[in-house]
Amino acid sequence: MTLTKADLVQKVYKSHDNLTKAEATDAVEALLSTMKKCLASGEDLLVSGFGKFNVKDKSARRGRNPQSGEELILEPRRVITFKPSGILRTKIND
Repeated sequence: MTLTKADLVQKVYKSHDNLTKAEATDAVEALLSTMKKCLASGEDLLVSGFGKFNVKDKSARRGRNPQSGEELILEPRRVITFKPSGILRTKIND
């Protein structure tokens, strides 16, 4: 089962008695927006007890089209990697 943004909003709403559903939605949207801006600017994002998101630059490289076998050059790009914290790793493995 996948946890969706709507599920996150619902969980925030239910766990805080003083929030309206609109405020819970705004809180989740604000968090995700801040995370996106941080990563888009190339900064790493550390969430204590959860993990670290890293932005890495990949250089151009040779590749090939698997259907035709034609060789091509893959453009340089940025990728996001995630390394879970020790706390999260322990919870997953217990």
